[in-house]
Amino acid sequence: MARHTHAARGAWAAAATAAVLLTACTAPGSSSSAPSPAAGQGRTPSVSAPRAAPPAPPAVPPSVSLSRVRTADGSVVTVATFRGPVRFALHNGSADPGYRYFGLLHAGPSVTGTERQRLLAAFNSGFLLSSHSGGYEQEGHVLRGLRNGLGTLVIDRSGQARVGVWGAGLPAPGEAVYSARQNLPPLIANGQPAANVALWHQWGGTLAHAEYVARSSVGQDAAGHLMYAASMSTIPADLAGALLRNGAVSGMELDINPEWVQLDTAAQPGGPLTAAVLHQARPANQYLAGWTRDFITVLAPTAKS
Repeated sequence: MARHTHAARGAWAAAATAAVLLTACTAPGSSSSAPSPAAGQGRTPSVSAPRAAPPAPPAVPPSVSLSRVRTADGSVVTVATFRGPVRFALHNGSADPGYRYFGLLHAGPSVTGTERQRLLAAFNSGFLLSSHSGGYEQEGHVLRGLRNGLGTLVIDRSGQARVGVWGAGLPAPGEAVYSARQNLPPLIANGQPAANVALWHQWGGTLAHAEYVARSSVGQDAAGHLMYAASMSTIPADLAGALLRNGAVSGMELDINPEWVQLDTAAQPGGPLTAAVLHQARPANQYLAGWTRDFITVLAPTAKS
């Protein structure tokens, strides 16, 4: 080992001596050597080819995706997620809020005209206004005062919607609220189910005071997609679980009992409607023919929106 080390040191010393001699021979003023080219002179610079911009992701068309969640207690919850540049509209029902507002509100008890051509889905809203379960604003007209702490579906003037808690992030500063529908305290807030979600009797009066009845809800995921979840036989905890399983970070219960829970969807805007909740009582064309209660439509955008 020592022999190899001494040999290596000798080689290093010889190389250093040669480097010193070479420097001396090429010192400034020496005529024995041509000047070195300036840095970069005489060399072809390497030029990297410009990188192509990554292709833009394909635009997601307005659409409704349907799935079903079977819960541990056997309930089957239908979940509809609304994707793409969809728009939402709150409609007045013929009995609730009622005919007295027909001259005031544009969106009434049935879907007709150009709205029908844009229709992707329609679903039920919340409890009767006489239940005092929350406020109601449609097209800038407040029919029932909006209250802090309640689950709220807000639709702005462009038709975009959010689900959250009024007075806790809703409305956002400067948000142009066009319509707002409230119903009970939130079912989900900040990605967590309500503390009383297992107390089913606190989530609305049911037929024959039954625990498992038709129930519905609406939520929103972190990307801003709204989703509707409903079953003809379930409990509030199952609705919350189905929404959370589909990524909801906020949610609220909508109407309950079999007469009122309904979701109708189309494969494309303006297409034929199908009743989407398993064993739904109301027909798929109910919102086209007209309905007694307020409801929400999901629409493809217009060219201006």
